[in-house]
Amino acid sequence: MFARLFTDHPHSVEESYGEHLVVAGGFGMTMILGGLACLVHALIPGLFVSTGSRAITQLHARMVTHRRRDR
Repeated sequence: MFARLFTDHPHSVEESYGEHLVVAGGFGMTMILGGLACLVHALIPGLFVSTGSRAITQLHARMVTHRRRDR
């Protein structure tokens, strides 16, 4: 049960638990901050005009474009 919850997935993407914690945490923070910027932009359209789309582009590049192809 412990391995299934904490180590199976990180190992499937060739990361240790700690590495996965940092990478996934970084993705989560980028999504939260990008989402907050979008909410502010919804209220005040002149602010954070491209922040949300820039966050999505950055996350896509990190997760998909630069994914190791040897898996």
